Formats: sequence, structure tokens, C-alpha cells
Amino acid sequence: MTTGSPWFRDTNEPEPEPIPADPYGVPSPYQEPAPAPYPYPEQAAYPEPQQAQQPYQDPAQTYQQPPQTYQEPAQTYGQPAQTYREPEPVYEAPYAPAYDASPEAPRQDAPTPPYEPYEAPEAPRAPRPSRRRPSDDTAVLEAVEALPGTGTGTGTGTGRVPGSAPEPLPGPGRAERRRAAKGGSRGKSRRGGPTATPGGATAGTPGGAPPAAPLSRVEARRAARAAKDSVGVIASRAVGELFITFGVVMLLFVTYQLWWTNVLAGQETDRAKERIEDTWANDDGAGDDSKPGAFEPGEGFAIMYIPKLDVVVPVAEGINKAKVLDKGMVGHYAEGSLKTAMPSDKQGNFAVAGHRNTHGEPFRYINRLQPGDPIVVETRTAYYTYEMASILPQTAPSNVSVIEPVPKGSGFTEPGRFITLTTCTPEFTSTYRMIVWGRLVEERPRSQGKPKALVG
Repeated sequence: MTTGSPWFRDTNEPEPEPIPADPYGVPSPYQEPAPAPYPYPEQAAYPEPQQAQQPYQDPAQTYQQPPQTYQEPAQTYGQPAQTYREPEPVYEAPYAPAYDASPEAPRQDAPTPPYEPYEAPEAPRAPRPSRRRPSDDTAVLEAVEALPGTGTGTGTGTGRVPGSAPEPLPGPGRAERRRAAKGGSRGKSRRGGPTATPGGATAGTPGGAPPAAPLSRVEARRAARAAKDSVGVIASRAVGELFITFGVVMLLFVTYQLWWTNVLAGQETDRAKERIEDTWANDDGAGDDSKPGAFEPGEGFAIMYIPKLDVVVPVAEGINKAKVLDKGMVGHYAEGSLKTAMPSDKQGNFAVAGHRNTHGEPFRYINRLQPGDPIVVETRTAYYTYEMASILPQTAPSNVSVIEPVPKGSGFTEPGRFITLTTCTPEFTSTYRMIVWGRLVEERPRSQGKPKALVG
């Protein structure tokens, strides 16, 4: 007998008979007979599928050696035990029905119903207003009760029982509610706060939100400090205002120089011509206008005509800018070394000056004169007609030789009776001088009428 194994038996004992694998494979005399396969007649029509019978096994071959339970002690350094894993599910394809290749019957659409024109439903008629005019108090009360959100009338409120006392309205007072109902409120009430609107919102607040809570003293100071402009913003704003003011002043100055001075000069020349004509009408003709110093500086004594340029301008004594030229008149060189002859002199150069731009601008277009164009000077006793001879487009202001008795550059070589017109050039500047010369061709007394140059 072996004692080291858990399984031990006596060698003298007979071996047990083998246990068959299927105890029910061999019929036993103690088993009950099997029931009939179809106890009921209706089951015979639908027999159940028979299971495949197990093949017969020899009971002698069913003996199996009992499993050995003895195991060697596990080594501490052996392989770690494997964890249990669930078996993976086997994918089973879903049931697919057999494809029927038989042709389908042709598909027929349902018949389309005939077209019927759309007829819009008739809009409900608005109720006719009552002709009865309620009193002011009744109208105000009905309008206030009709406001939505007030809890009265047919609005969005909860309503009230007829005959019960109306619920107090939140928000503005009774007078504000009346003005809101009559439509007379415009943004704010007399108390300075927002007023209620028919929509239930509060006027003056976005979306009818309640007014914000008042700020504390510290928050108000911070808000006021943040609202103030910085030094840079104030400085830039001041500079911008200065530039704008300067631009406006310059625009006004240019307008004054180019337009308003001509208006004032036209008024001055009209008055000067009237004074000259009145003086000639009241004079008996005994005076002599050819004597030196016959006229005071700034006094008008003649009228000049340039028919081609449509110029009629009085001629005054002297070339003072403020007293003569800026008043739109033509000035005669008659002072000091610039003294020139008079038209009545038998020999000499009658030289005058005038503005080309602003202050009447009588000589603005003298550059358009051509040789032979007439220039007429009318005095108290006669008409003196000159013909344009030559022009000097540009010369220095200090060149006084152009007004000498025989002017240099004019083409005249012998003494005679000449006229010289001087003005500034280019336009709108006084850098240089433009000179136009003419020669006397006719002297006609005023008693004989106007010359042909003025009549034609």
C-alpha cells in the first residue's frame, strides 16, 4: 500500500466494474416504457423534428481513468496565472430572405384631381365704432383697463370680477396713466421719470426694462471722471477749431478781395462820375484844366473810355492807393518826379495807373488791346482820342522811363502827345508792371458831340 499518494487502495481488493459513460444508453429493467410519440391525433399532422440518435457505445469502452488530482507544488517563480476571459460572441448574419427575381407589375400613379382656383377666405369685418361718445372719465378708465399687463380688461392680465374694485396699477401715477391712455405722453412725465406705454413697457428704457439703480457717490465720481475728456483730446479739438476758423477767415478774405471790393469800387466810381458830370454842368467853361495844380489829390477831372473792353472809369488826380486806386478810379501821375502831362497839353505823355485785379479792376484786360484800338479821354472841354501803338508785357516797378515825355521802349522817337497805361502783372500779384502806349489822333471839343470811337 502506498501512503504518499492521496489515492490508495488495497492490492488484494478486486477492481470495480467500469462505470458506463451513458447510464441510460443500455436499457434497464427498472426503466419505465417510453410514452407514445403522439398521444393526441392533432399532433400527428405537425410532427416535431426528431433529434438525431446517438450512436451506440460499448459500455466496456466507456471507462475512463479518473483524473489525477495530485499536482506538484507551484514554483514561486513560475508563470503567472492567466486571467479568465469571456468567450467572444460569434457574429451571426441576420436572416436574409430569398431574392424574388420575378418582374413587378407596372406602377400606376394616382389620378391627379382637376385644378381648382384658390379662393382666399373672407376677412372678418371690423366692428363698427359706436356713435355714442363716452365721457372723458369713462374713456380714460376703459383705455387704462385695456392696457395689457395691468390685470384688468381684455389685456394679458388676469382680469377682475365686474363690479369689484380695480387693482392698483404699478408705476406712474394717475395723471401719467391718463396721458398715456390719451396718447399725450412723449417720453417722460412731468415728474422727470419714464412713463408707461400701451405695450406695458416703460418709456425711456430699452425693451421696457426697469430703470437702473442709482449709483453711489463713489461710483458717480468715477463715472464723471471717466466721462471727462483727456488733455490730448481737448488740445486736438482746440487745434481743429483753430484750423477751421482760419480756413473760414481765409475764405471770407478771398471773397472780400475778389468780389466785395469790386462791388464797393463800382459804387464809388458811379458817385465819382456823377460828381464830375455835375461839375461840368454847373461850370460856365471859363476855367482852364491844363494849369498845374488845377485839381486836388483824389479829385476826379476826366472820364476814360476803352470801347473794346467796355470800360468807363473816372480819372482822378494822383496815384494814392487808398484815395484813388482802391476806389476803382484811374490815377494820373502828377506828383514829384512822376509828374506827367495833361491831355490838353500840346506836347507830353499823359500817364495813368489802375488795378488789374480787385477794387473795380479797370485795367484787367488791357493785354487784349491791339494796335489801332481807340482809347478816349473826356475832359470838361474836349474829347481826346488815342490809338493803341505798342505794349510792354512785363517790366520792373522801378522802371520810370516808361512814363517819360518820350517813353523808352514804346517805339516813339520824337516828342508828341502820348498816353501810357500802367498796371500790375501777373494777375493777382504786384511783382511786375505791364505798359500800354498810345498816340493822340483826334482832339474834339465837347460842343461838337462825341467822337466816332464812342458813337460807333
